Amino acid sequence: MTDWSTAGAGAVAEAVAAGRVSARTVTEATLARIAALDPAVNAFTDVTAARARARAEAVDAGRVRGPLAGVPVAVKNLIDVAGLPTRAGARINRERPPATRDATLVERLEAAGAILVGALNMGEYAYDFTGENVHDGDSRNPHDPAHMSGGSSGGSGAAVAAGLVPLALGSDTNGSIRVPSAFCGCFGLKPTYGRLSRAGSFPFVGSLDHLGPMARSVGDLARAYDAMQGPDPADPVATDRAPEPVLPVLDSGIADLRIAVAGGYFAGGGDPEAFAAVARVADALGASRTVEIPEARRARAAAYLITAAEGAALHLDRLRARAADFDPAVRDRLIAGAMIPAPHVERAQRFRRWYRAAVLDLLGEVDVILAPATPCRAPRRGQTHFVIDGVELPVRANIGLFTQPISFIGLPVVAVPVRLDDGLPLGVQVIAAPWREEAALRVARHLERVGAVAAPVAMPSVAQG
Repeated sequence: MTDWSTAGAGAVAEAVAAGRVSARTVTEATLARIAALDPAVNAFTDVTAARARARAEAVDAGRVRGPLAGVPVAVKNLIDVAGLPTRAGARINRERPPATRDATLVERLEAAGAILVGALNMGEYAYDFTGENVHDGDSRNPHDPAHMSGGSSGGSGAAVAAGLVPLALGSDTNGSIRVPSAFCGCFGLKPTYGRLSRAGSFPFVGSLDHLGPMARSVGDLARAYDAMQGPDPADPVATDRAPEPVLPVLDSGIADLRIAVAGGYFAGGGDPEAFAAVARVADALGASRTVEIPEARRARAAAYLITAAEGAALHLDRLRARAADFDPAVRDRLIAGAMIPAPHVERAQRFRRWYRAAVLDLLGEVDVILAPATPCRAPRRGQTHFVIDGVELPVRANIGLFTQPISFIGLPVVAVPVRLDDGLPLGVQVIAAPWREEAALRVARHLERVGAVAAPVAMPSVAQG
């Protein structure tokens, strides 16, 4: 008998369409699982049970159809949900009036038949790689709640990995989809900058912000991605490109793709397990070529500087009026960002243009590049420092060592989960050229089919939480 509370999005949609299960049955099973297990992972800040039940009834009555009909979804709480204040993980934001309409991506998911069951925990104002939140409590790693979920989309990663929902939306500015995907052991897609609309989401760094899906299978990731594509005049940076569906070509193989492993900066500065995960993926793909992404270390530094400066500019009025209501760790970094001299930011932006051109030249030689997602497995909750390559570093600032140089120029990436042993998962970035999401997803699908990567449901114990 199928456990509909942990079934994948594709399986649910096909069963609902065939009449083998009702959307109401799936929804009730999902709400029951959230009630039973979310105390252990603290993924949800809001559960929209009444809305979900009403939507399920509409699906069962045939008033709503589509490729995601009956599929439960949840969204990071910086994404607008009609009737809820858009928290963005912050104390200040929950005092805002409730959103009057859903974000564009929520509207598109529901137009495809999905059923929204709630909003998800996150680091304050998305300035976070840990999944810790002083206002709503930490989201926890479902594989071991003593460890971090990763951030800032920690609730999204934890909810998917624990089987609370088959699909979730997160945001990624410097790694906030890829890090929790790696730590929690699920698949995540950071699309090309501008590919998916950000309209109706609370910003962090406008020139770096992306929204994207997280799931336990590549097929589910592609199904959600396809449903959300399309131009949106409400997002000034959203592409006017026509949708390019991935699901029809997902299983077309990888014979035509040139795949390489990132060396240099991406081959050091992490635990051996992080590089072993990349080696496992490369072996499964038969990828023996190594390439070096030029000036990646400098790119990471420039991304860090632009993030601090743009983030501080966004929050300056709130800092002046209500500094005491911020998470101190976020507040102090924003204040520091406000003091960065403008010439430094201008130099970082000029370098960004050079770096983009150099990396695009490299992506003319190869189609896909493999790199670690994080320098280590998930640290313990509350851990402030770790030792990487024999050097003690602050955890919060350095989890994004390998993700920041990639999102800095808006490249599409699929994060794939790797289990080397009985320990916590690790993640590998599958990086492609702009607008080549299909290449990264095809590689991820091949890896999934040959068993090199997988995202089984974690079973957290409420007692552990």
